[in-house]
Amino acid sequence: MPKRWHIRAHDRTAVAALERSAGVPSLVAALLAARGVTDAGAVKSFLSGTLSDLRDPETLPGVPEAADRILAAVKAGRKIVVYGDYDADGMCATAILVGCLEALDAKPAWYVPSRQDEGYGLNAEALEKLAADGANLVVTVDCGITAVAEAKRARGLGLELIITDHHNFAEELPAADVLVHPRLPGTSYPFGHLCGAGVAFKLAWAIATRASGASRVTPRLREALLRAIGLAAFGTVTDVMPLVDENRLLVKHGLENVRTRGGPGLARLIELTGLTDASRIDSEHVAFKLGPRLNAAGRMATAANGIELLVTEDAARAVQLADYLHELNAQRESEERSLQLAATKQAKEGFDPEADAALVLADRGWHKGVVGIVAGRLAERWHRPVVMIARDPLQGGPAVGSVRSVPGFDVLAAVKACSGHLLGCGGHAAAAGLQVDDAKIDDFRRAFVAEVEARMPESLRRAQLTLDGETSLAALTLETVEQLERLAPFGEGNRRPLLCASGVTLAEPARTIGQSGKTLQLQLRQHGAKIRGVAFGGGEWLPHLPAPGQPFHVAFRPKINEYRGRRTAEVEVVDWRPDGIDVSLDLPMLATVAE
Repeated sequence: MPKRWHIRAHDRTAVAALERSAGVPSLVAALLAARGVTDAGAVKSFLSGTLSDLRDPETLPGVPEAADRILAAVKAGRKIVVYGDYDADGMCATAILVGCLEALDAKPAWYVPSRQDEGYGLNAEALEKLAADGANLVVTVDCGITAVAEAKRARGLGLELIITDHHNFAEELPAADVLVHPRLPGTSYPFGHLCGAGVAFKLAWAIATRASGASRVTPRLREALLRAIGLAAFGTVTDVMPLVDENRLLVKHGLENVRTRGGPGLARLIELTGLTDASRIDSEHVAFKLGPRLNAAGRMATAANGIELLVTEDAARAVQLADYLHELNAQRESEERSLQLAATKQAKEGFDPEADAALVLADRGWHKGVVGIVAGRLAERWHRPVVMIARDPLQGGPAVGSVRSVPGFDVLAAVKACSGHLLGCGGHAAAAGLQVDDAKIDDFRRAFVAEVEARMPESLRRAQLTLDGETSLAALTLETVEQLERLAPFGEGNRRPLLCASGVTLAEPARTIGQSGKTLQLQLRQHGAKIRGVAFGGGEWLPHLPAPGQPFHVAFRPKINEYRGRRTAEVEVVDWRPDGIDVSLDLPMLATVAE
């Protein structure tokens, strides 16, 4: 479905004043203003903030007591287990706490549930097993804040339980010995959007300063914390947290530590993904290259492999694990392509993806670890909430589903409204998970589609591109794009600038590149200026694009391409429109443009 284009309105006077006071180019000033950064002090903080601007970890709710209890357990020689999650954020959080404890000469164990067999979060069977194996203290990372029954079971087993998490609460909080959470009810921590690894980093920081008796920690703990900053940055990006406030500082300054202090496992992943010669590791490298390989462990096998990759110092073992995750990711990509074809066919043949308020798709044989990725791709394609349900192949167990939303719509609220048809659900506004009895899938489908129909306003039913402004191709010099890179790290809450240009033509016929044929390469020309463009997933545009020399509008993100030591400006094309339309207005439906 064609997207509407909307160009942000800019206060030219305010932008000019910001340009003068902050000493930044006009385009950068306009982009800063669009992000709400409107005075020289805020510009300095946004562009030049340092790790010293992070808040004291002692102010994070629950951290002081948790740090005291963990240190007491270390000194007493008690068995500590770090209980993590199977996604990249959970793996990074586990590695952070394990690394900190090892730097104190403790010998912590870790446990992460199987996505396929146990599902997300704390479970009573795992706690019983840990208690039987001699565990005294269990510290969760990136999970546990809704584990009310499990916390009671831990107490019954005589386990001391510290829960550290960042997810949304249930109506009742678990009765753990300590809860560490940036949005804990009754507290007022100023930034509530730390990821699980970010929370674990704050806790590790507090443990290190307490153990050292001063803000200047021992050399061994300092190295553990420097690695932890990189892992916190990695988790923040992969968990799609907003890159503002403390998250921006962690990612901006932590990503280089992924390269320099990430250990032999991440070093091998960097090599396998062709990033060894990159001038820097950025958030997009983590989001699209490194992160998926770490996540593949939890999706396709066991997250324990990913955690071991992050903590091991054995170079040979690290290479073995990294190579294995690289292969798993290739399997995941193959599984994803197959599942997406099957789901698209089901959506078109069994439902009406252009008219239905939401899509609920289900089948046997769909991989539980991949349905969430495909649900997200279909939600983006048809701009409506999508539920992908992996039915039990043996027809004896519950079906497991992943839900993905569209910007602005609280999908978890809609899912919870249908909880009478479910065995369980959880998540947040943009994404959720559920379990449903196989026989109740159709009942849930009808209820969920009706809830979305009633709750989702018409304004959210059409995808919209919000453009930061209009520019010329001639303005996209390497120097200008390097200035735009100062706004990095880019991601959720701070998207890479999205611009448009009019009267653009193709200098030569567009062509597909890559093995899949889904990526399009375009040589764009405007008034004599020429620039290379790449459209990921734009292969389907090929039959519909104007012929060379015929003008059209194009929306794009400026980027710097690095190849064999050479840096050039190019654009990532995200959409296009035929000539003759005023792109400064919300555009009507355009049947002439391919979906």
